[in-house]
Amino acid sequence: MDLMLEFMKMVLPAAIVLVAMYLTVKAFVNRDFELAQKEYDTKLGEIKLENAKATLPIRLQAYERLCLLLERISLNNLIVRVSDPEYTSGMLQQRLLFDVRDEFSHNLSQQLYVSDDAWLLVKRTQEEVVTIINKAAERTDRNGRGIDLAKNIFEEMMTREANPCDITLKFLKDELRQMM
Repeated sequence: MDLMLEFMKMVLPAAIVLVAMYLTVKAFVNRDFELAQKEYDTKLGEIKLENAKATLPIRLQAYERLCLLLERISLNNLIVRVSDPEYTSGMLQQRLLFDVRDEFSHNLSQQLYVSDDAWLLVKRTQEEVVTIINKAAERTDRNGRGIDLAKNIFEEMMTREANPCDITLKFLKDELRQMM
């Protein structure tokens, strides 16, 4: 029994020291981990803020360029800009379609900076403008005057509830306002 008591006198203090060391080290490690996590979160927040500062002007420019695209492919503006009294209906149709597709292709990269919904709506608007031109061209003699095609395009636009470019412009403006 003496031996057991002597053994307990040695083991019990050692066990107490071991448990105390374990708890102390665990507390230090947890504190260091929490500090590291806070520092990481702070740095991550700073990086996100810097990225937002850097990308905001680019995103604003993308919305500006898409608004300009929509204004340029709006049929009212497009016809006035490209119309030539010498054009036949077929020539005007080709020129209108070329300009719409050219304007769109120049702005393809803007999809990186706007929402998927905004880009999808811009893309659909461009397709709708092409459809309107082609439907009006079907009702026009290809060798007739270009002014006849322009008239049929305006008539086709009148059958629509709203101008697709105007709808998309409103969407882009609303989305941009929410971003600010």
